[in-house]
Amino acid sequence: MNEEEMNNIRNEVKSKLAESGYSLTYVVEQMNKSRDEEHKTTTQNISNKLTRGTIKYSEIREIADIIGYKIKWIKEAEQ
Repeated sequence: MNEEEMNNIRNEVKSKLAESGYSLTYVVEQMNKSRDEEHKTTTQNISNKLTRGTIKYSEIREIADIIGYKIKWIKEAEQ
């Protein structure tokens, strides 16, 4: 994944957070409610993963669910 793709993912997540009125801190608190102690995360950790482009798809889905979004895959038109 190149830097532009990483920035696009980070910006998309931040944009959806802002649109929905949630902070990353709140989302992380909600994520941690359903995790056992050894799998809890921090706002800084999620922020770093977004910046580096190393966030897991499962974490993106979890964030989307918390803020009221669903990820939908749409097949591109064939060329």
